[in-house]
Amino acid sequence: MPVEVYLRTSYPDLDREYRDGDVLERTLPDYLHGKTQMLLLLFFGALRQSLSIFPCSEVRMKLREGLYLIPDVAVFHGVEPSQIPDAPPLIVIEILSPDDRLTQVRDKLEAFQKWGVAHVWLVDPHGRHLYRYESGLQEVESLKVPELGVELGPKGTFE
Repeated sequence: MPVEVYLRTSYPDLDREYRDGDVLERTLPDYLHGKTQMLLLLFFGALRQSLSIFPCSEVRMKLREGLYLIPDVAVFHGVEPSQIPDAPPLIVIEILSPDDRLTQVRDKLEAFQKWGVAHVWLVDPHGRHLYRYESGLQEVESLKVPELGVELGPKGTFE
């Protein structure tokens, strides 16, 4: 499918990603995924004005020509992004769903890191684990953003 058609297409279930001509389905989220996504958006939404951040969920982002990915949560800092962001956000968060394949999730996290996202995180609501991606997944006790003076632990993420 040409990228121009992809950008004009909406899907009846869940938006799809685009990788060099291929339209890729995303796994369907379950309740814990949705709850975790909502809690993360509430956390960053509460800080929106005081920290000049712009949190959003499930927005198509152009990482390069022919590559459009959709993170579960993204947080931009300083300047509000364009309709289809083509500059990396400060934070990208992927939330695991039961049907996710870890190799595909890792590939996506690596793409975000290579694009220049400073904080690439993976949140597992089923196992209640937090990870940051820095040339591989590292389990952490909390997710920190020193540039904003923000730290998010399991309690704020899962409850």
